[in-house]
This record gives sequence, C-alpha cells and structure tokens, in this order.
Amino acid sequence: MEQKHTPCYIGIDLNDRYAMISYYQLNKEEPETVSTIAGSELYQIPLIIAKRKGIGQWYYGEDARKMARTCEMICVDCLLHRALAGESIRIEDEQFLAEELLGLFLQKLIALPQKLGNATGCDRLVLTTERLSKENMELFWRIAERIGFPKDKFMVIDHKESFYYFALSQQQPLWLHDVFLFEYEQDTMHFYCLKKDMKTTPKVVSISESSRMTLDDDRDGAFLRIQHKAFDNQIISSVYLVGDGFDGEWMKSSLNNLCRGRRAFIGKNLFSKGACYAAAVRDHEEEWPFLYMGENEMKFNISLKVRRQGGYEFYSLISAGRNWFESKGQCEVILDGTPEIDFWKQWPHSREAKIETLELTDLPNRPNKTTRLRITAQPVSDDRVSIEIKDLGFGELFRSTDKTWKYTMSM
Repeated sequence: MEQKHTPCYIGIDLNDRYAMISYYQLNKEEPETVSTIAGSELYQIPLIIAKRKGIGQWYYGEDARKMARTCEMICVDCLLHRALAGESIRIEDEQFLAEELLGLFLQKLIALPQKLGNATGCDRLVLTTERLSKENMELFWRIAERIGFPKDKFMVIDHKESFYYFALSQQQPLWLHDVFLFEYEQDTMHFYCLKKDMKTTPKVVSISESSRMTLDDDRDGAFLRIQHKAFDNQIISSVYLVGDGFDGEWMKSSLNNLCRGRRAFIGKNLFSKGACYAAAVRDHEEEWPFLYMGENEMKFNISLKVRRQGGYEFYSLISAGRNWFESKGQCEVILDGTPEIDFWKQWPHSREAKIETLELTDLPNRPNKTTRLRITAQPVSDDRVSIEIKDLGFGELFRSTDKTWKYTMSM
C-alpha cells in the first residue's frame, strides 16, 4: 500500500545578519529548528555565501564565514541589503545579481532539513522578516519564482504575524488572555501585545507594538520597570522572550515578576516556528478560528452578489485579513439589468454590509445579458482598493469596445 504523504512546511526567519530555518509536519508536536552545526542549538545561520576560486563550488552560512579567512575563497555578506539595493557583484569572470546569490543561499537553506534526514521536501514555504514593504515583498516573490516556488506555495509575513501564528497555535491556557513578546537585540528592546475579540466570528486578533527602548546599566531594574508599565491593568496568560539580549544570567527581579501568575518562555527561534505554523494554517484555513488584523492586512471585505445556477451567492473579490501586498481579485460576469455594478463592503467584525454602486457610463446599448465584463480589484493600501471594470463584449455578436472604468474604493 502506498504510504500517505505528510506535508512538510518550512519557515525561514531572515534579516541582514542571519537566517533561521524550522520545519513542521502535522504528525509532529511542534516545528523543529535546524542547526548547521551537528548537535548544537546555534540556530542563527550567517547570511553569507562564498565561492572557491577557480571552482564552481558554493558554501554558505558558518562554513562560508570560516572560509572567508582564506585567500582561496570569494565571500559576499549582507545579501539582503545588497539584493534590496539591486547590486550587481562581480565574482571572478562572472557578474551576479545580489538577489541571485540570496536565492542560492535560500535554496541551500531549504534543502537543509532534507539533507539532515529530517523532512521530505517542502509543500509550502513561509518567509518572515521584521518589516514588510512593497520593495522587499517584490524581491522575495522574484526569488521564490527563481528557486521554483509558485505563489500559492509561498508566503511572506512580518514578525508580528509570525508571533500571532505561534502564540495561537499553542495550548489554549497560554493564549486565553493577552500574550506578550519582548524582543531584545543589539542593545534595544521592544515588545508586542496580542489581544483577541472573543465576541466575533472569526475571533479578530490585533497586536500593538511599543517603541524601542535602550536599557541602562541596571538592565534587571530597567526591564522590571518596563514590565510594570506594560502589564498595568492587564490579565496576561504568557510571555515570550526573544533575542540575544536575554543571554546571560542578568535577570533576577525582572524574571521573578515575569513568572508571577503567568507562563514565561525564552528562545531565539520563535519567528521561524511561527512561519511554519502560518504555512500549516494556510493549508487548513477552514479550521482556523482567528482573523489577524495587522498593519499589512486588508481591513474590509469586498464581494459581488451574483446569480449562479438559479440562485444568488456572494463572490469574494478581496478578503479582510489578507496581506494587501499579495491580494488581488478578478472575475468575469455577464451584466443583467441596468449598466451598474453593486459592490458589497463589510468590516470583518460586522454583520452589516454597505453597498457601493458604480455606474458604467457610456456603455454601448445592447440587449440584456449580452455584455461581458472583467472586474479586477487590486488593493493600493490596507484600506483602499483600486477597481477596474473592462468591457469584453459578447463573443462575435457584440465586439468589445475595450472601454475601461476605474475607481478607488475605501470604507
């Protein structure tokens, strides 16, 4: 009997200094993070790639960093920064785009779990980085295409959203009330606070972020004061500590306070694990009871009411909670009745919808149900959507005029 395939999901946390990679299969209790150093928990893989002179052999991560000290190697670091800047890098007699080298690094990274005998391929890849922008999203999509991941198997999220998937994939007692995450890297600390609206279906989740703070010489006392201010008048189920800044044994009073009436966890691979959970949820969305409303997510739904097989139903063009950078809705309809289109707009936490009607001025006069239209909805921000309606005519009976109507819709 053929063995049933167990999907494997890979999450990569990426910044300009290092990457971390985790993988997750549904028959496992939780994602596992991979180290390039056998038996080690050093999960940060330096974002460096190197080539041996005169030979087409590439190295990456810790191996590349060690080899950078020899004159036999040509090394390139800061791959993310260079790729975003569109740099072209000459290596011996060849010219490479920095994004090509970043793609090669990621390709080697993705093969790592399988190479170590821990996974079977990759069914969905999720990349997480601290902040999202149009520039880095477009870069990551180009790289995904370059290394063979179609858009429906690839996803990019920021650290907040990765924290959202991680926190809400834990056992319920750990997210019953508010959840905090403190990140302490390169001498600055900031925190996220996750809250849920349990009265809505699905449950709408939001995450607030603090400003960045520098701790003084008394780090323990400073962190304790930050906790008192952050936790004031809140019921907190769990707290997560992430980053190199928490290394060492400097937390005394602050750690005692942290664990008072709540669970606390410390580690460095939360974001790559959260990316794995995001991949698994995207494959089983109908079972996921939450809707994240972050700064990159669409704030409202847009639907069309269409007739199909004798009845009426709603066709979703844009869904709230989807990253607006990668959202796009398109369909073709046959116009029935007056030359106008009704768009149904709705907040995700409301049962009421607002109807916005767009009139198709100067549409050719044709018999009813002989005008075919293509409707495209493309977000331009998290709360504004560009609508384009194009006249396609009706086969050979009525030629298309190629007339297009454009409108920007908001709530």
